[in-house]
Amino acid sequence: MKKYIAELVGTMVLVLLGCGSAVFAGGAADTVGAGTGTIGVALAFGLSVVAMAYCIGGISGCHINPAITLGVWMSGRMESKDALMYMLFQVIGAIVGAGILAALVSTGGHAGPTMTGANSFDVGETAQAFLAEAVFTFIFVLVVLGATDQKRGAGNMAGLAIGLTLALIHIVCIPITGTSVNPARSIGPALMEGGQALSQLWLFIVAPLVGAAFSSLVWKYLGSEEKA
Repeated sequence: MKKYIAELVGTMVLVLLGCGSAVFAGGAADTVGAGTGTIGVALAFGLSVVAMAYCIGGISGCHINPAITLGVWMSGRMESKDALMYMLFQVIGAIVGAGILAALVSTGGHAGPTMTGANSFDVGETAQAFLAEAVFTFIFVLVVLGATDQKRGAGNMAGLAIGLTLALIHIVCIPITGTSVNPARSIGPALMEGGQALSQLWLFIVAPLVGAAFSSLVWKYLGSEEKA
């Protein structure tokens, strides 16, 4: 049970700090600190992952993302029951994190561009959004699988490599979808925000899982002992 709670807490922190940076300092001229912009939000997400990797990595592996859990499960590194429980607790953690953000917004004077940092895309750009989320999740999960591989991985540097990769992905993808590459991170804020975020939520669940599945297949080939 301890590892499931760790996933809940880790995902809550990711949403609270990552999405919180977009909510309170994401770039609007009237937000705190005059806005951190894309780079600031990207670093907030990346550094949140780094922090949690070194905090709960030894307990649960610090997936805090159903797409990562899917990739790890498809790679044969975890049991089906654990994978399902990880995903469940990740979603619960994201809902808790988004709920805290919604409470902070509703009890204060903030009037920024978003209440919870929910993902969205413009009308008519579904194909672009799906492609972006699938491809960038593919890259992200591939790095996770490679960096954490027992034989070929980055060892204690894995958390840093993974966090920096997430930051880089956010820099590119924020203008397209706000960057999800994590179904749980999208579910929590969408449930709190409703409207367009909720109606578009399916894409931020399906596309990252598709990308994660492909990354697992690719890493099975790249990480195998067979010679090219």
